[in-house]
Amino acid sequence: MTKPADSPLWNFKRKIENCKNCALGNTRTKFVFGSGSEHADIMFIGEAPGAEEDRTGIPFVGRAGKLLDRLLSQIQLKRDDIFIANILKCRPPNNRDPLPDEVAQCIPYLHRQIELIQPKVIVALGRIAAQNLLRSTASLKQMRGRLWQYRGVDMIVTYHPAAILRNAGLLTVATEDFKFIRETYREILKRQN
Repeated sequence: MTKPADSPLWNFKRKIENCKNCALGNTRTKFVFGSGSEHADIMFIGEAPGAEEDRTGIPFVGRAGKLLDRLLSQIQLKRDDIFIANILKCRPPNNRDPLPDEVAQCIPYLHRQIELIQPKVIVALGRIAAQNLLRSTASLKQMRGRLWQYRGVDMIVTYHPAAILRNAGLLTVATEDFKFIRETYREILKRQN
């Protein structure tokens, strides 16, 4: 993420990076704001930082991040083209699912990121992210493969890279989802021209 002094997104990060609105603010190593282009047309949203992210302050590093990079390259994208964030900005202990009160405290930050970035497409990575964004209890299998709306933006749901690492059979499905992301984005650009 470029960090010019007058960048609204960078200024917002500085404003919230010392957040202690929930207990996770006291246990984190690093606040994981997000990374990528502040002018990204496509924004990827996961659930929360893991151990590597907590250590580095960068979302989707390690094996899951490498897999995400590979999936992006298959649709001719790289991290500099997109923005990646999580619903939670701090790591839950033992990588447990985010608690409702943690989501309630943190999701306004994500909403502001979306307002500042103004993506054309949002991609929810994983069941937890999708369920929290859509306020749904549907399974990921039920949510993927179609377009949703989130805060007026087209949204696509796919598997979290960590889930694919645990179940290699999901790679084919995720590859199809990423093609759907590319096609959806191209259609949006056509409609705007």
